[in-house]
Amino acid sequence: MFEYKFNARGYELDSYGHVNHAVYLNYFEQARWELFQQLDLVRYFKENDLLLVVIEVQARYHREINLFDKMVVRTEIIHEAPYLVFRHRMYFIGTNIKACTGMVKTLFTDKGKLVRDIPQDFLNKLL
Repeated sequence: MFEYKFNARGYELDSYGHVNHAVYLNYFEQARWELFQQLDLVRYFKENDLLLVVIEVQARYHREINLFDKMVVRTEIIHEAPYLVFRHRMYFIGTNIKACTGMVKTLFTDKGKLVRDIPQDFLNKLL
């Protein structure tokens, strides 16, 4: 389980004064990039000319997030060949109240946009 902590920022708010629903997907995206950085996998993408392509997203909103709320995204990764599935759960730090759950399904492609198998050494670092 990987964790990404952040605070809600003013420019993420909508006209209702809470974080816009689409921004939650940005939080999930950043959680994945932080995970890759932590495991030194960003370099792996570049060195192997691979791209991680999002093909499906689901989100369920449980609570609104407001300005300066302290949050954590907890991410679990599941390999369902040929996919990598990221299961995200977002909580308020301190209360552990769930704000959002999500699933992001991804594929590996090369720069020519051809689907590639996920290399075993990459999986070994993730799972």
